[in-house]
Amino acid sequence: MAREQRVALIKKISELRGSKLLCYITGDRENVNTRIAPDVTPVFYRHLEMFGECKQIDLFLYTRGGDVLTPWRLAHLIREYTNRFAVLVPFRCYSAGTLLCLGADEIVMGKMSELGPIDPSVVNAFNPQDPNNPAAKIPVNIEDVYSYLALAGEKAGVCSTDQQVKAFTLLAERIHPLALGNVHRNYLLIRSLAKKMLALHQLPLKEGRIEHIVDNLTEKLYAHNHMISRREAMDEINLAVSIPDTSFEPLMWSLYQDYAEELALSEPFNPSEKLIGAKTEFEVVSGYVESMQGADAFVFSGVVEKRDFPEAGQVNVSILKQGWKTIS
Repeated sequence: MAREQRVALIKKISELRGSKLLCYITGDRENVNTRIAPDVTPVFYRHLEMFGECKQIDLFLYTRGGDVLTPWRLAHLIREYTNRFAVLVPFRCYSAGTLLCLGADEIVMGKMSELGPIDPSVVNAFNPQDPNNPAAKIPVNIEDVYSYLALAGEKAGVCSTDQQVKAFTLLAERIHPLALGNVHRNYLLIRSLAKKMLALHQLPLKEGRIEHIVDNLTEKLYAHNHMISRREAMDEINLAVSIPDTSFEPLMWSLYQDYAEELALSEPFNPSEKLIGAKTEFEVVSGYVESMQGADAFVFSGVVEKRDFPEAGQVNVSILKQGWKTIS
C-alpha cells in the first residue's frame, strides 16, 4: 500500500475516533530490528507540532519494547498537546510499549492485541560474561534475582539471618555485587515509572488499583515473554482497556498489516541478496513514525561486498549509518 492509501486509512480511523492519529512502528524484522529509544522524541515533536493543540491524540503502536525511560518522556510530550491520550494496540506491544500504554487514558485492544510484563533485563559492565561470546555480557533479569531469593526462603527453608546471608553470598559469587545493585535500582525505577505513568490519567486512579496494576506487571506474571490478552488486561490486571467494535477493529488490523508488509517483518533481512557485482550499497527501512501530516522512517544504510580473502566467496556487510529520516 502506498503512503497515499495508508493516509486514507489513517484519516478514516482519526475521523471515527475524533482524534489525531500518530503511528509508531518499531520493526522486529530479523537482522534490522528497532526498539523504543530516546532518538524518536524529536520525531514525535515534529508531528505533534504539525497537530497543534487538539482534543485527543491516539498513538497506533507496535513494538517489542526498548528503553524504559523513553515512554515517560513521550507521554509527557504528547500531553503537552492534548488532555486526552489513547493508545491503539493492533498486535504486539511489549515491555516499554506496555509502559507507554500505562500513561494513556484508554488502551484500545483487538482480538490479536498483546501487552507484556514491564520487568526489564539489565545489562552493564559488571554483568557475567557470556561464555559463548567473550565480548558480550549476560543480561540479568530483575525477577530472576528476586525469585532466587524467594526460592531460598520459601522452598529451601532459609529463614535465619545467617542462612539468608549465605544465600545472598552464593548469588554474589556468581553475579557481581554492583550488577545486583543495578538490578535492584532498576526494580525500584520501573515500579516508580509505572506509578507515575498511571498518575497521568485524566481521571485519577485509586491507590489500590495502581498498586494492583504495578504488582501484576512487574512481579506476578512470572515470565518476561508472557503475552497479555485484552481480557486478561481488562479483567485481571484492571487496565483501562476498551474493545473496538466489529467495524473499527478491521481498520486497526489492516493498518498493522500494511506496515508489516512494508517492513517485511516476517522475512529475515539478508544483505547478500542485495549484492550486485563485487560491491553494493543498500538502505532498508525498519521503523515508522507516521501521521496524515508526514512520515519519518528509521533507515539502516550500509554496504555489502564480496571478498575472496581469507576465503573465496565470502560476503562482508557493513552498517555505515542508522537513524530517523524524514521522507514526507
